[in-house]
Amino acid sequence: MDQLLRVMNFNVSSDGIGAGEHQSLEQPFGLDRPERLFAWAGATASWPMRTDPGGSRGLDDYFTRDFARDIGAEIMGRNKFGPQRGPWHDHEWRGWWGEEPPFHTPVFVMTHHERPSFTLSDTTFHFVGGDPAAVLERARQAAQGKDVRLGGGVTTIRQFLDAGLVDTLHVAVSPVKLGSGLRLWESPEDLLDRFHLEVVPSPSGVTHHLFWRR
Repeated sequence: MDQLLRVMNFNVSSDGIGAGEHQSLEQPFGLDRPERLFAWAGATASWPMRTDPGGSRGLDDYFTRDFARDIGAEIMGRNKFGPQRGPWHDHEWRGWWGEEPPFHTPVFVMTHHERPSFTLSDTTFHFVGGDPAAVLERARQAAQGKDVRLGGGVTTIRQFLDAGLVDTLHVAVSPVKLGSGLRLWESPEDLLDRFHLEVVPSPSGVTHHLFWRR
């Protein structure tokens, strides 16, 4: 079976915005109160950062639990790794994800400024240049037969969509309008020339959009 490139649990507002334009160390999403987009996942029983028992067990929990299923590697844009731009001035700072990142696989960070790989817990970060197809080929080799997750952010997902490389896409649309920021789409219908779409509303208020390649 082919190795799929999957976008999973990607969060946008009702007007298609997935991040703000003023990202910083203090504001990784460049937004005020970014939890407005992803609180649905944090409320589930399977949320990996959950420290107390409980949480919901319905549809949202299914998607949270599915995040790691059959994933052998992740690709992310540099902005998902950290707020630094240009050449790396600080190799000591090793990303937003702490000493135990939630990926548990090799992660390929797309950047024009490569740096040595390093490992935190069971996640190894590789910093790679090249076009989306070349980066995907490296990630597939590292995934050892499993699928590759395309983690974002918005700009990176758009690059891979434009290159025709995304096989499945799960976008959770939150019932909040942001007005400005980095936009994944004007409308989900923008992708219907390339993908089938099923829309599944959740009791939490988010609407899950499931795309798969035509």
